[in-house]
Amino acid sequence: MKNSPIAMTFHIVLIEPEIPPNTGSIARLCGATGAVLHLVGKLGFSIDNKHLKRAGLDYWDAVDVRQWRDLEELKAAFPDGRFWYTSKKARKTYIQADFLPGDFMVFGKESFGLSEELLQNNEDYSIRIPIHSPVVRSLNLSNAAGIVLFEALRQTGLLDEEN
Repeated sequence: MKNSPIAMTFHIVLIEPEIPPNTGSIARLCGATGAVLHLVGKLGFSIDNKHLKRAGLDYWDAVDVRQWRDLEELKAAFPDGRFWYTSKKARKTYIQADFLPGDFMVFGKESFGLSEELLQNNEDYSIRIPIHSPVVRSLNLSNAAGIVLFEALRQTGLLDEEN
C-alpha cells in the first residue's frame, strides 16, 4: 500500500448500508475528496437504485466504488490497512484519532451500527462523534462520514491543497 496512489487517499467503508440516499451522498463525498468507497456485505438496496443514483447525482463516474462479501475479505485485500470503527459507544472521539493517509473509516448500517464484538476487539481504533442531546441517538450516516473524513483530511494537511 505504501507509495501507491491508494495509500494517499482515505477509504470510507459502509457495512450493510440500508438507505440508498445515504450511500449516494457518501459516494458524492468520496468523489469530491478522492476517497474510495467500500460497500461491504448485503446491501439494503440495488446498486442501480434510482434514489442511490439521484443522491450521487452524475458523479458516479468519479467514484472508486468496491464491493466486498464481508469485512474479512476487505481486510485481507489490504493487510497493512488501518481501520477506524465509528460508534456512539466508543470512548475516544474522532478528534482524538491520529489519522494517516490511507486509513479506512468503517461505518455500520443505519439501524444497528457496528457489532459489539467488533468494537470490543478494536477498542483503541473505535471513535465516536459526540452528541450533546439526550434525545438524539445518532447522526445521519452521510453526515457522520463527512465529519470524520474531513477531520482526517484536516489532520493530514490534505485540506490545504488548492482546488
